[in-house]
Amino acid sequence: MITVPERITNAGKVELWPLAPDCVLDLFEAVEESRRELPTWMHWCHPDYSIDDTRQWVSSRATAWEQGDSYSFLIMDARAKQVLGTCGIDCIHPVHRFGNLGYWIRTSRIREGAATEATGLLAKFGFLELQLMRIEIVVAVGNLASQKVAQKVGAVREGRLRNRVNSGGEFRDAYMFSLVPPLRR
Repeated sequence: MITVPERITNAGKVELWPLAPDCVLDLFEAVEESRRELPTWMHWCHPDYSIDDTRQWVSSRATAWEQGDSYSFLIMDARAKQVLGTCGIDCIHPVHRFGNLGYWIRTSRIREGAATEATGLLAKFGFLELQLMRIEIVVAVGNLASQKVAQKVGAVREGRLRNRVNSGGEFRDAYMFSLVPPLRR
C-alpha cells in the first residue's frame, strides 16, 4: 500500500494535501463558489449537490487509497492555506500501469497557474510513488482551459475520443492527452 503523504510540495504556489474529514466545509465552499461552472465539465456536480455529498466523497477516499483505486488530494494555496480545488489519479490499471489524472479549480482562482502546478506535482507522484508508466488526461473538446493545462505540463494530445465524457447527462467528445516518465518519451 502507498503511504499517504502529509503533503506534496515543490515550494511553489500550491501544495497537495490528503483529504481529511476536517476539510469538508472548506471543500464544499469551493464547490459552492464554482457551482455555475463545474457542472459543464464535472458530472458529480449536479443541481442537488450538498455538503453531504462532499462529506461522503471525502470519507470514501481513504478506502479508495487503501485499495489502490484512487489517489485524491486537495489543491491548496501554499501561503493562504485556501482550498483551490481537488486533483487525483484514478482508473488505475495495475497490469499496464496507467491511470487517469483529473483536476478542477475554484472559479475565483482560475488562470493563476494552480491547475498546471498541481498537475505537475500529481504526475510526479504518479510516476515516482505509484510507478505508473503512463498518465492519461481526458479533456472534453470544449474545455480549452484544461487542454491548456495538459499542454503546459508536457502532455501529448493523442486523439479525439467520441462520446468519451458524460457532462450533465450529455455525452461529449474528448481529447486524450498522455504523460510518460521522462526517460520513456
